[in-house]
Amino acid sequence: MQILFPLPTRGFDPTETSVPWKALLDGGHEVVFATPEAQPSAADPRVLSGRGFGPFRQWLRATTAVRALYTELEASEAFRQPRSYADLDPDDYDGVIIVGGHAEDMKSLLESKQIQNLVAVHMNAGKPVGAICHGVLVPARAIDPATGRSVLHGRKTTALTKVQELSAWAMTGLWLGSYYRTYAKTVEDEVTEALAKPEDFDAGSFTMAREGQGKDVGFVVRDRNYVSARYYVDAYKFAEAYVGLLG
Repeated sequence: MQILFPLPTRGFDPTETSVPWKALLDGGHEVVFATPEAQPSAADPRVLSGRGFGPFRQWLRATTAVRALYTELEASEAFRQPRSYADLDPDDYDGVIIVGGHAEDMKSLLESKQIQNLVAVHMNAGKPVGAICHGVLVPARAIDPATGRSVLHGRKTTALTKVQELSAWAMTGLWLGSYYRTYAKTVEDEVTEALAKPEDFDAGSFTMAREGQGKDVGFVVRDRNYVSARYYVDAYKFAEAYVGLLG
């Protein structure tokens, strides 16, 4: 199957992108990348280097394994030759994954009407849709033309939780300012507003474990053809769940 990964101009989370990309390749699927101007994107350099995270570096920096995966991803032909958002036809792809990241440049993905419309088409067509972390804002903002509501209305989801977002901001805000606050409203608050009822948002349980530390690490929510996750710790379980949607 051919799975679309729309990326921002730059600033995406390397774990939330590299891990599902590798899982799809290992499962025999093809990944196609797209960016606003058909130029290669780049991961958030701070998450790769750990620069500026101070005493929280071991928790906030991408792991050694992920950094190696990202190097592999960055060298791939598909990544170096993305398609443009304007050229995307939803019918050309069997599914889509919306990755996360909190850098300012992520807004080029999170606010793209073209990508929101593509996600709405895929959701309504029953094609596999995955979203993780800030990426869940895209289906939350994607409007079903038949109802005028978000395509998440009537579905269950998770996303970056308010506790996780505000904790990261509190840990680093003294010297990094609003680096962890992409928007004034938290991801959880905006996503919840798009749902039929607040109880359809599932925050899971908070953990500071690192991703990949055993099969029980991570949390996802699956609702029909849609799977969501909260942040980078969930990346491996998210990847496994999405590949499971493909049959």
